[in-house]
Amino acid sequence: MNPREDGSVLHPGQTGEEVQFDRQLRPKTLDEFVGQEALKANLRVFIEAARRRGEPLDHCLFYSPPGLGKTTLAHIVAREMGVNLRCTSGPTITRPGDLAAILTDLGKGDVFFIDEIHRLTPMVEESLYPVMEDCNLYVSTGKGPGASALKLSIERFTLIGATTRAGLLTGPLRDRFGIVGNLNFYAPGELEAIVRRSADILGIPIDAEGAAEISRRCRATPRIANRLLRRVRDFAEVRSEGKITGEAARYALERLEVDPHGLDALDRKLLNALVSKFNGGPVGVDNLAISISEELDTLTDVVEPFLIQCGFMARTPRGRVATRKAYEHLGVQPPSQSLDLL
Repeated sequence: MNPREDGSVLHPGQTGEEVQFDRQLRPKTLDEFVGQEALKANLRVFIEAARRRGEPLDHCLFYSPPGLGKTTLAHIVAREMGVNLRCTSGPTITRPGDLAAILTDLGKGDVFFIDEIHRLTPMVEESLYPVMEDCNLYVSTGKGPGASALKLSIERFTLIGATTRAGLLTGPLRDRFGIVGNLNFYAPGELEAIVRRSADILGIPIDAEGAAEISRRCRATPRIANRLLRRVRDFAEVRSEGKITGEAARYALERLEVDPHGLDALDRKLLNALVSKFNGGPVGVDNLAISISEELDTLTDVVEPFLIQCGFMARTPRGRVATRKAYEHLGVQPPSQSLDLL
C-alpha cells in the first residue's frame, strides 16, 4: 500500500482518481453511514457522552479488511465532535520528529487519524505511548552520552488508528485504545442502499435490478460497489442510453470478469492455483503468492478475507485449504482423499 502526499493510502488496485471519487461519495454523518449498526450505536453514545463532558473522545481503533469504512468513520467522528481532522498513514511517519511536527499542530480535542497504524516504526510507536496517556511527547536531542530528552506538552486529542492487520499491532499499543471497533462485511440490502445513494449523488439513473446486481458482485465491500458502479455506468452510457438496468449491469460485470459470486480474475486465479497446483492444500500463503506472482499483502488483506467469508477457502494450522464450494465453483472434482472440511 502506497502512502500519498496528503497522508492517505492507496490500497491495492486503487488509483488516485478513485480516492477522489470515494471522497465525493463519503457519508458526512453517522445517520448517512449505511451498515455497521452496532458500532454506530456505540459511537453515538461515546460521542454524546464526550460532548456533554466537554472532553475529547477516547482514542479509537478500527480494524477490518480494506474498503469497509474505517477512514469514513474517522471523518465522521471529527465532524460529529466539531473538531479538526489531521490524516496521515503509518509508513509516512518514519521518525519521532515527524510525529512531533503533526502533534504540536493539533488543537484541543482534534482528531489525529493514522491509516495502516500497524506499519509504524517501533521508535515512533514507543513515542506515541506517553502522548496517548499523558499528552507528553519526548524528543531526543543530541547523540551519545550528551543526549537528552525534550519534553513537549501536547493538547488533549483523539487518536484514531485504522488497520487491516489487527494481529500485527503490539499489545502495548492496542491496549491504549479505549474504543475498539471491528467493521464487518456488508449485507446485500445495505449494499443496495449504498449503490442507490451513490448513483443519486452522481446523477446516474439506476433501477432496482441494476442496483441489486452490482450489490451481489461487489465482494460485500462499499468501496468496490462504488468502483463497479462507475464502470457499469460507462457501459450503460454506451449500450443502454445511460440507464443502469439489470441486463446492462450483468453485461458490464461479465465484461469486467466479475462473476455472480463477486469473484474477480484474481480470486479465481488464486483458487485455481490452490486446486490445480497444490491439490487443494494445505499450502502456505507464501507459496500461494509466489505461484500466482502476486504480493503477499494483497492476498492476505484483499483476497483471502472475502474468500474465507464466502466459504471458498479455509485457514488451517497447516496452511490454506480449498473447500468443497471452491471445487464446485470451478467445476472441478474434489480429490478422493479430501479433508473433512471439503
